[in-house]
Amino acid sequence: MTAAAPLPLPIDLDTWPRREHFEHYRERVPCTYSMTVELDVTAFTRALRESPWKSYVAQIWALATIVNRHEEFRMCVTESGAPAVWPVAHPAFTVFNAERETFACVWVPYDADFGAFHEAAAPLLTEHSKATEMFPQGPPPANTFDVSSLPWSSFTGFNLNIGAGWDHLAPIFTLGKYVEREGRVMLPLAVQVHHAAADGFHAARLVNELQGLVAELGWL
Repeated sequence: MTAAAPLPLPIDLDTWPRREHFEHYRERVPCTYSMTVELDVTAFTRALRESPWKSYVAQIWALATIVNRHEEFRMCVTESGAPAVWPVAHPAFTVFNAERETFACVWVPYDADFGAFHEAAAPLLTEHSKATEMFPQGPPPANTFDVSSLPWSSFTGFNLNIGAGWDHLAPIFTLGKYVEREGRVMLPLAVQVHHAAADGFHAARLVNELQGLVAELGWL
């Protein structure tokens, strides 16, 4: 699957409230930060067990839905170094090849309709489970963000160290193994954020909205 990304929309620096913050964390103190939380997915996992939906695809769709609500998680840097926002961000996600103990990275266009998204994304899990290339669909478009799954282990901390990645403004998500505690099912989630794009407030809002989405369940 190949597709040209739409043109990013430039940010009006004269009216942007975060202009000073962007310039500070991109030019003077460039840094990223990670935030690891546990989502209560008790009702979410119960609903999935009673449905035909794949849980990994549902997790990816939920992340993509919240990412696409907020401009700070769809940011990029243009060739001139100016901040801009993609009109839409598509999820790129890992598919594990158990025989080779490697993974492929595939992507699918985001669709606000979960059923339509699932129909497009679910076949990729089978289609690329034996992939020998890291990017079997070819290079993903520029307006993607990354999701990885570690279903073999839960965790309470996870951090990525990105060398020379100061222009990578898209968030990176890592999902862990479900863990049961006191009758609740928890899902570890690590969020990697470029500080030039988003502050702690924005990361916390993303997590809180994601928790609300996996508790609503009407979309399932």
